[in-house]
Amino acid sequence: MSEDNKQLRWYNVALIAFVAVWGLGNVVNNYALQGPSVITSWVLIMALYFVPYALIVGQLGSAFKDEAGGVASWIRNTSTKRLAYYAAWTYWVVHVPYLAQKPSGILVSLSWLFQGNGKFVNEVDSRIVSLIALVIFLVFLWLASRGLTTLNRIGSVAGTAMFVMSLLFILLAVSAPFMAHAPVATARLDRLKTYLPNFDLGYFASISMLVFAVGGAEKISPYVNRTKNAAKEFPRGMLVLALMVAVCALLGSFAMALLFDANHLPKDLMANGAYMAFAKLGGYYHVGNVFVVLYALAQAMAQISALAFSIDAPLRILLGDADPEFVPAGLAKLDGRGTPTRGYMMTGILVGLLIMVPTLGIKNMNVLYNWMLNLNAVVMPMRYLWVFLAYILLNQQLAKFPSAYRFVKSKVLGMAIGAWCLLFTAFACILGMVPKVAYAKDPSSWWFQLSLNIVTPVILLALGLILPAIARRHRGAAKQG
Repeated sequence: MSEDNKQLRWYNVALIAFVAVWGLGNVVNNYALQGPSVITSWVLIMALYFVPYALIVGQLGSAFKDEAGGVASWIRNTSTKRLAYYAAWTYWVVHVPYLAQKPSGILVSLSWLFQGNGKFVNEVDSRIVSLIALVIFLVFLWLASRGLTTLNRIGSVAGTAMFVMSLLFILLAVSAPFMAHAPVATARLDRLKTYLPNFDLGYFASISMLVFAVGGAEKISPYVNRTKNAAKEFPRGMLVLALMVAVCALLGSFAMALLFDANHLPKDLMANGAYMAFAKLGGYYHVGNVFVVLYALAQAMAQISALAFSIDAPLRILLGDADPEFVPAGLAKLDGRGTPTRGYMMTGILVGLLIMVPTLGIKNMNVLYNWMLNLNAVVMPMRYLWVFLAYILLNQQLAKFPSAYRFVKSKVLGMAIGAWCLLFTAFACILGMVPKVAYAKDPSSWWFQLSLNIVTPVILLALGLILPAIARRHRGAAKQG
């Protein structure tokens, strides 16, 4: 790429990455799990994980600037085709719980938009909601198979709106005690002890949600070589990104403490927290439900677009550059519209099962919503493991893959940082499997959730071992024929 085409500056990179990585839900979900002590957790996760993660992605993107396949391409270049297939499979299959969770999020948004409250998750039976969610998913699966692109354009508008609403939330909430004379909900916010976590099992089980919140930096990799003076400006952009995320996380969590008493948090805070926060702010500033309606509208559009996009894009990454040695030719076959029909069927079956099976042991809609969100925090970060493995392998072959930008000059230090991030991610995923509900209140539900948290990722990853066996059998049959 010529220097004339390298137009992005560090501030452009930081803004692009911020919109892609951050959202208000990250603040609400982690405050629901940790309360004000999450502020300390944010500081630790930024310094020890997010900054090196973002800069690692910078070097990988620079070293493989001509590769469009992301993590799978990085693994294929530094290792083997088989590992590259498993990386691509992981990237696709972790979206299954994500797709299963989106319809219920859409229903929550629509409930607030048309009813003006969050009673939906507390009053409706989980089996009914799951049936409705399944219908919504199947409708969007069909729409995505028809090549509907309008929803992606809506999503970009909604994403910008969500970004604006997130900043507006912080501005309004932090200034509410001074401008609107709003009461401070959480006591003793002036004491250091309020912000210190208890480093027990419950705390470590919640780390996966923090990792989930700051993950996804590999989306930024295509911009490395579009950055002017990438060696200097890209890391500067990443550091500014980390600063922006840190400020939003810290101020956002403090704002949540101002609005919600940490000692008496609503049980439905994960599902309804953002809406309840905007409802309170609307009351403080005497504008009624204006903020709630705006946020619900933006959230509904963003979730709808994300559902449609996440059905199609990860599947095309898996099948688009599929090696017939590992992926059966029939699965990657396209119809007249260029749609991988059998791939869509595989997606529909897996997501449908994950929507309906949990209702066998989880009857409460709010508990089901929280569980699905926590399952995503366990499963989604598994794709980040391949990023760090690729970085470790890259450091073993630095002479073979030169890059305009390098995170650290030392090969040994680079491998050590990659290993730290990989092990930390694995640690967060494994401990994240511990259910976030009190065992004493409902032991049977606790064990059911733990079983699902362990079995679901194991089955999803193990399914990736089946496709190469099927492909091998098909190739054998073709040769005999």
